[in-house]
Amino acid sequence: MSYLQERILSDGVALNEDVLKVDSFLNHQIDPVVMNEVSKEFVDYFGDKGITKVLTIEASGIAPAIWVASELQVPMVFAKKTEPSTMKSEDQYTHDVHSFTKNKTSRVIVSSKYLSADDRVLIIDDFLANAEASLGLVDIVKQSGAEIAGVGICIEKSFQPGRQKLEDAGIDVYSVARIKELGKDKITFEEGH
Repeated sequence: MSYLQERILSDGVALNEDVLKVDSFLNHQIDPVVMNEVSKEFVDYFGDKGITKVLTIEASGIAPAIWVASELQVPMVFAKKTEPSTMKSEDQYTHDVHSFTKNKTSRVIVSSKYLSADDRVLIIDDFLANAEASLGLVDIVKQSGAEIAGVGICIEKSFQPGRQKLEDAGIDVYSVARIKELGKDKITFEEGH
């Protein structure tokens, strides 16, 4: 059992059959041991794929993405959820992404200065459920002309269709922890990555 799985069992809270709260160690307060362990797994799996950039969406994906980028010694880019006044609309890649947890759609933005056709991009995020965020980032990578090396996910909800959508799109997916079932005070893991 991975350290992340241990932390999910000890400190994660299944609020219902769809929502897992892990803000005490993953996406509000950050446990550096968790980040170190998940980044090692991502680097072990994707490290030989010629990655030149790591991409995520603010805010929860930033911690694991920067850890992985540091290990790979490549830049990390994050898609912004608000357009800065310093970025002209013709200098950006955008995609509308719906958040299941927040029930909100945000236009995410990446400056065209930071992704190009010369890049090979690894997408990293904290959760995979319906793949809206990952597919939005995949679209942004395609807009730039870059190649997608794969998608690395800290926690996948395997009972939701995200992985299948990504695999149907030809994307290599690696998840550190795969949740098979959630229920009030019940968390069951699925084998494999």
